[in-house]
Amino acid sequence: MGCLIPSATPVDTACACFVRQRMVASLPKTQLVSFSSAVPQFHQWERRERSRTWPSLSMYAAVAVPVMGGRLWAVEAVTDTVETPTSQEEGEEEDDGEEGEGASLPTPPTKLKTGKAALPLKRDRRRSKRFLEIQKLRENKQEYDLRTAISLLKKTANTKFVETTEAHFRLNIDPKYNDQQLRATVSLPKGTGQTVRIAVLTQGEKFDEAKNAGADIVGGEELIQQIKGGFMEFDKLIASPDMMPKVASLGKLLGPRGLMPNPKAGTVSTNIPQAIAEFKKGKVEYRADKTGIVHLPFGKVEFSEEDLLINLMAAIKSIEANKPSGAKGVYWKSAHICSSMGPSIRLNVKEMVDYKLAGNV
Repeated sequence: MGCLIPSATPVDTACACFVRQRMVASLPKTQLVSFSSAVPQFHQWERRERSRTWPSLSMYAAVAVPVMGGRLWAVEAVTDTVETPTSQEEGEEEDDGEEGEGASLPTPPTKLKTGKAALPLKRDRRRSKRFLEIQKLRENKQEYDLRTAISLLKKTANTKFVETTEAHFRLNIDPKYNDQQLRATVSLPKGTGQTVRIAVLTQGEKFDEAKNAGADIVGGEELIQQIKGGFMEFDKLIASPDMMPKVASLGKLLGPRGLMPNPKAGTVSTNIPQAIAEFKKGKVEYRADKTGIVHLPFGKVEFSEEDLLINLMAAIKSIEANKPSGAKGVYWKSAHICSSMGPSIRLNVKEMVDYKLAGNV
């Protein structure tokens, strides 16, 4: 069935291994391969051939022989062996084997899934019963006009606390380029419905101005030291321009929290009373994240539908007005609104951009 190639030394003869005909049928009559790659390759062929149903046939010999000062594997094929089954015969044998196995081993009936496990989407299997119920109030992937969307949003907010209404806009921008970054502020006409704690870093005459304007915390270098010690009992930090060199040392603490004063955000101003009044009334800062999506709150679900619509339109007009110079093509890709604990509601972008409020707001 097989033959062993004579080798130079008994050690080479001891290294000989046999492989089946089908393992090397695709190789030339004599092929040289490296010692390090031959053994794993033969083992792979061996595992593959053992999985077949028909028995092994003739054997082949492979031994290590010295070639050009290095040890290589030489494989020689023997062709005068027992005929292998044809592809048609193989197919018939496989069919017979499958029929035999099917008759002897009946497949058990599959257990039907019930409850959340039967839901088609994996993310829905982790949702609460409350969320799955309110999700049925809106059609998936359907685009709604502004008034219908806000009405649905108020219906989906059924938790025990007053939820915040959120807007999420996907824009056709790439913030990694300087001319496609978006960061600005918008003053919501009807407010945010939240109480904002404002801290002011200033000195001199503006110290008293800030206190009279309604700032919750006012300080100078002593407040900077408190912040370095971990004091963060404020929502907005406003600074006068002459304090910015001293505030620079707080960048590592305030930057990740979004509290670092910045002229684009309106938190660095020479007119401290005006800046305090704007943030108290409902001025909101927004910026595009690294994927080009803008997230911003525009009220509370306890607001009337008309007030929510006015705030939402103010946010949309602000984002449109602050369009980056490097933005090309279609600016608005998609828009969604939702409550804090509710499902998202897709907006009709074309209708949203062209929407006009009744009367002058």
